[in-house]
Amino acid sequence: MDIKIKDAAKDYLAAHVTAGSILLLVTDDGSNKYSTIGGSCAIGNKFQLVALTAEDPDYQLVMENNAGYQMRTNQNDAIYLGNGLNLDRVHNQLVLKDDSGILDSAVGLISYTAAEKSDLDLKKEMQTLGTRIC
Repeated sequence: MDIKIKDAAKDYLAAHVTAGSILLLVTDDGSNKYSTIGGSCAIGNKFQLVALTAEDPDYQLVMENNAGYQMRTNQNDAIYLGNGLNLDRVHNQLVLKDDSGILDSAVGLISYTAAEKSDLDLKKEMQTLGTRIC
């Protein structure tokens, strides 16, 4: 799978992602351990980049890119990604598109130093989010 990272997005990522990090492109719809929102209104149309300090064995699908990042996704998330995938920065937001159009106009970016969040951390996040989960 290929993704083109446009110059504005490259600049943003260079400023916000620690060198050597592994970037995951994942849905942010409650379907995975990195998601902070969830519900039927977010399925397949909300994405985030997750910067990790170590590989996550659940994300082995390599995403070739023109910016030199180690990028991964998995089969569950890849079903929402089409041909001509690209990441740009427009109006201070990361924008994910493919040949079909805009997939997400506000892609999030989060970083973790551990391979995965603990159950306690995830529970605390979900309680904090409360009514923001649809």
